[in-house]
Amino acid sequence: MAAEPIRRRFTTAEYHAMAESGILAPDDRVELIEGEIWRMSPIGPLHVSRVTRLSYAFTGRLKREEALAVSHSPIHLDDFSEPEPDLALLRFREDFYASALPAPEDVLLVVEVSDTTVHYDRRVKMDLYARHGIAEAWLCNLPRATVEVYRDPSPEGYGQILTFRRGDRLSPLAFPGLVIEVEAILG
Repeated sequence: MAAEPIRRRFTTAEYHAMAESGILAPDDRVELIEGEIWRMSPIGPLHVSRVTRLSYAFTGRLKREEALAVSHSPIHLDDFSEPEPDLALLRFREDFYASALPAPEDVLLVVEVSDTTVHYDRRVKMDLYARHGIAEAWLCNLPRATVEVYRDPSPEGYGQILTFRRGDRLSPLAFPGLVIEVEAILG
């Protein structure tokens, strides 16, 4: 009888220990998703440009104590997942999250910018965010020049998915008065 190999899931504590001991180098582009360490795609100029556009769209319009816009920073979802979204709007904290990584209840919005990873981001990351109750997630689908907006999270995924194109405007649920043109994100 043949035995099937068993996957070894890592906890966030083990993941951090790997980084502290040098097993994972500081410049390794990895994230922990459901106990597995995933190598992230290299970041090219188009991706950087779109993340910078998003950051610019939020940073200049949010008051200091409304939210923090952070890019490529981990969010501690549970003991087995610490994704690093391209951009996140977090509840403002005086310590700027020095005492602990942001948790799902701290997240107002996550954004993934996808040029080569659309399928992975949609299938894996959006489902992960929904299962952990992240109220809203955006997927900037660069090949299709759209912004997919995911709302109404549940353990089965997001209940509402809206697609915005050039010429459209959108607002995050947490800041309905903050209107952003899709063109400002996609360029």
